Parts: sequence; structure tokens; C-alpha cells
Amino acid sequence: MLNFSFQNPTRIHFGEGQIAAISQEIPSDARVLLVYGGGSIKSNGVYQQVISALNEHTFFEFSGIEPNPSYNTLMKASEIIKAERIDYILAVGGGSVVDGAKFIAAAALYEDGNDPWDILAKQQAVKKALPIGAVLTLPATGSESNGNSVVTRDGNKLAFSSPLVRPLFAVLDPKVTLSLSDRQISNGVVDAFVHTIEQYLTYSVNGKVQDRFSEGLLQTLIEEGPKALSADTKDDLDIRSNIMWSATMALNGLIGAGVPQDWSTHMIGHELTGAFGIDHARTLSIVLPAVMKVRKAQKREKLLQYATRVWQITEGDEDARIDQAIRLTEEFFEKMQVPTRLSDVELGSKDIDLLIERLEQHGMTALGENSDISLQTSREILTLAV
Repeated sequence: MLNFSFQNPTRIHFGEGQIAAISQEIPSDARVLLVYGGGSIKSNGVYQQVISALNEHTFFEFSGIEPNPSYNTLMKASEIIKAERIDYILAVGGGSVVDGAKFIAAAALYEDGNDPWDILAKQQAVKKALPIGAVLTLPATGSESNGNSVVTRDGNKLAFSSPLVRPLFAVLDPKVTLSLSDRQISNGVVDAFVHTIEQYLTYSVNGKVQDRFSEGLLQTLIEEGPKALSADTKDDLDIRSNIMWSATMALNGLIGAGVPQDWSTHMIGHELTGAFGIDHARTLSIVLPAVMKVRKAQKREKLLQYATRVWQITEGDEDARIDQAIRLTEEFFEKMQVPTRLSDVELGSKDIDLLIERLEQHGMTALGENSDISLQTSREILTLAV
């Protein structure tokens, strides 16, 4: 196992009715900016619960944060922050809203005199940020208890990370997920699945605890994900609870502590979103199977472990077991109603040059757990994904 330091200070309030905990979490004298997306929280009862919890606080609202939050939209919040002397951010929504809140919180106190976009484009360190709380409505990214954020500007989808933007608390009420569309459910499950894979499917450092945690999360998502799409079981709160907690655990830092991590699927996927607007999770379901195939030799030991422990594949030679595990992964994605090929989203070989150009532009020229996925290897991955 590799050396590591681990701390996750986010306080989680999990379960039905926990939105009321906001009133105790946010200081009574805080001036709060409530940020959210397109307004679905007003039709599913979440907004009313949040407003009730804030009834003794001074708060203001900022709405319109998009999926894959836009820099230009997020920067509009700075005007409210300055005018109203905001000193606390409350994000209510899915991962994009929480990601957006993190950038808003960092940009509000960015004092270099330069464009806050430098936090992403130049990876300038975040030295100060407003405190953040989160009410999660769509389990997927784990953003509610980590310091990661992804923001888009002019088709460039870039990430930054800082412990200063990790939410101080997060409310996870599985009941609020019952109003999600099938597409949102599918995206969330797949996102959590690939987050786990990126920290698991690398090479062994004898991190048995991390491996077993990851395998349990993968199996839970495989078991529960399709049930959340079935008419007979989609309203089952136990199913939603397990999915919601899996998504949080997949990217709160625990399973990635002390083990190598990949993230090539995400970096390639970001270019698909930036260039063509494809849902983040759907880029992952397209790219991951091709990564598994192209990197079969480098990931051989872990692929065999994945085949045995996650899919219970014990018969056949090693190559056959690996191939079957990859096929079952693709079949799982298909059950979750997401694409597994570029052709499924009306893209093809003609689009690969643009994606490679964008990877090079963003410095993504040495990806993977060994930093050995070159632009040529990324091209092979994308070609195989056609």
C-alpha cells in the first residue's frame, strides 16, 4: 500500500427529513447565498424544505447553474456576493450545482487580480474560499464530500481541486431522488461506477481494504442500478439509499487513499462533453470499455481480480475471463440505458482528430496510473470506441 494522508471533515446528514439539519449547521448570523439549477427543486418539494430550514437566516438566491456548469453563469454570482456581503454558500442540487458552488466560493475570494478562470486553466492554488454546505438531489459525482470541481468555458471543460472548497456538511435524503428522470438515475449510477473503477482498475499495491471497499461498491451499483429503472422497484427507498451512499463513498477520498489512480476515462470523456455536449456519465460509458481493452496488458492483474471478485467469473483461461468481464461491464451499461460506442451518439472516426487536438491543448498527453497513455494511445482508445 502507498503512503497517504486522509481526512474528510464533511459532516453527512443521511436519511429522510434531514434537510431540516441545515438550520443547525449554518451559523445564525451568516449571510447565505442559496444556489441551485433550473428550478426542479421547486417542483419536488426540496426548495420548500430548504426555505423552511433557513427561515431564521438572511439568505439570497442564485439560480440557473447548468449541467456541466458554465464559467460565465457562475461569475454572475459574484455580483450578488459583493452587493449582499455573502459569507456562506448553500448548494442545492446535483453534482454540477455543488461543483459550481465550489468555484463561486473560490472565485469570490480570489485576490490575484487576474481572471478566476486561472484557478482552472493555470491551476492557480485556491488560498481562500467561502464556506459551503450542500443538499444533494442527484447522487452521482460525490462532489458533496470532496474538494473537486469541474467547470466549462467556451467548450473547455477543466477541473480543479482544493480542500478549501470541500463542503462543511452535506444532506443526503434518498427520498428527494424519487423525482429524478430515468436518464438522471442512469447517469448517476454510471458516474459512481466509473469513479470507483478509476481508483480500482490500475495495478496492485496490496491495498486489500481499498480493493474490498471498491468491489463492494461496484457490486452494489450493479445490483441496485437496474432496479432503480424498473417500474416495480424504482420507488424503493432502500434501493435509492444504497445508490446514494455508494455514489458518495465512490469519491470521498476513502477508496483512493494509498492506491494508484487512473482517470484517463474521465479526461478523455471531458473532451467529448466539451466538444459535443454529451452527458458526462455517457462519455464515461463510451470510453471505459475501450480503455479496458486497449490497456488490457497493463491492467491484467486487476482485470482478472475484477472478473473474479465482481463478476464471479472463474472458468476459462485468463484472456477469456478478462474479455467476459469487459463484456459484462458493457452489458451493465446497456441495462442502465447509456451508450457504449461513439456511434451510439452519432459520432465516428471523423471526430477523433478534434478530440485529440483538445487533449493536447489541455495538456492531457500522459494519462493513466503510469502516465503512459500518450495522445497516440488515446487515439487508439477512441478508435476502438467507434
